[in-house]
Amino acid sequence: MIEGTFRGERVLIARVDGIAYAVGGLCTHYGASLAGGLLVDDTVRCPLHHACFNLRTGDAQCGPALAALPTYDVTEADGLVQVRDKKPAPEPKHSMCTAEQTTSLPNREAPRSIVIVGTGAAGTAAAEMLRREGYDGRLVMIGAEKDLPYDRPNLSKDYLAGTACDEWLPLKPKEFYSENGIELMLGQRVTAIDVDAREVRTLAGRSPKYDRLLLATGSEAVRLPIPTHGVRHVFTLRTLADSRAIIAAAQPARRAVVVGSSFIGLEVSAALRARGLEVDVVAPSGMVFEGIFGPKISTFIQDLHRSNGVRFHLRDSVRAIDDTHVTLVSGKRIAADLVVVGIGVRPSLAPAQWAHLRVADGVVVDEYLETSTPRIFAAGDIARWPDRRSGDSMRVEHWSVAIRQGQTAARNMIGQRVAFDVVPYFWSQHYDVSIQYVGRQGGWDELVVDGDPAARDCAVTYQRRGEVIAVATIGREIASLRAEVDLERGMSAALTAAV
Repeated sequence: MIEGTFRGERVLIARVDGIAYAVGGLCTHYGASLAGGLLVDDTVRCPLHHACFNLRTGDAQCGPALAALPTYDVTEADGLVQVRDKKPAPEPKHSMCTAEQTTSLPNREAPRSIVIVGTGAAGTAAAEMLRREGYDGRLVMIGAEKDLPYDRPNLSKDYLAGTACDEWLPLKPKEFYSENGIELMLGQRVTAIDVDAREVRTLAGRSPKYDRLLLATGSEAVRLPIPTHGVRHVFTLRTLADSRAIIAAAQPARRAVVVGSSFIGLEVSAALRARGLEVDVVAPSGMVFEGIFGPKISTFIQDLHRSNGVRFHLRDSVRAIDDTHVTLVSGKRIAADLVVVGIGVRPSLAPAQWAHLRVADGVVVDEYLETSTPRIFAAGDIARWPDRRSGDSMRVEHWSVAIRQGQTAARNMIGQRVAFDVVPYFWSQHYDVSIQYVGRQGGWDELVVDGDPAARDCAVTYQRRGEVIAVATIGREIASLRAEVDLERGMSAALTAAV
């Protein structure tokens, strides 16, 4: 791959099967340089958050990117590759769901109306993919929040820290939905799903009908099992409204207590430290993330937060919260004028239960993300799908997985029959350190550390019965991308050698 500029724009040139192609050089997700990524067959993968783009067409093949790269005309003669002009955006495809494609499946007519319940990562990715693939029927998105679909991971990171503005948050501008004929029903709570009538009912009385239904309802924050009613400075963080409320409460505050050492909890801690607050973290574990990352990375993360002024109260829990203090089971009292609870999330399953879908710590789906009821699909935090590699079912609460499931579900709702077979990926940001993780979380019986987390340069392979099931990296973006590819291809030995 070669990076350059063309008329002031960053361009990437790569050769695929002997032919040179030119695409935009910056990832459409967070603007990272794709030249630092990995060339895989006819795609390039972004080093920052593993978005994948087709070099021939510029298409965003899998999340977290939701927009294609621009493409350019290329000529080659006498050993000289020359970029000439930017190509016009491709025309929308004709609908790919035809009667011929669906009649081979039992009880499957081509959909004329698709309803998506949920306006998070999975729902938005599904709507975008449906239009990209040429579906031209009615498309409705229903969400309980009033805001346009937004970048949820930012809520506990840059946005909460005050370094990202509101304009950065929407996944797509408002015009995208109107221009693509996507009906947004924001601030609408679903109250029932009538499977026989194929109808979704809302509290406001609107009842759109569907030929295909996607449930992408995400998760909801777990609450403390103690009374907090009437204590106005206690918050959870799940929505944009939650993040804005915490920001408002942080402005006059001096001391914050974060309950829980989850990813949300520690990212909130870093963000509040960036705002100048004193921060205490209370958690029942003896070390943060030890069951996920193992002792080396976990110790580094904990030391990193301590070096930034965070005080930990581990192997302890909250007994009571009043207007000025948090009282712990150990008897400690911590002054606090802001409390953020980050003790995990649970899947939002009410709509699935109303539809009488099969539920088991999530909505059970097949490899095509279809539920136990035909024509109803599920994606994102709620979906429990069969994992080909382990033979087990899996449910993952990560942003990239939600987007990729939304994209796959969209294709399957219009008859393409694409199996969801993606290696899970997530990243977590703590101050200036980003940790990337590919593979199945937990369940390892051995780990191998290469490098030193304290030097911001390491890779940890997690093994179960001698087979690598996951890799975590700090400062080794290419190693993370290669690990993802090797896990996809079942190349455990090559993966161990790569890191």
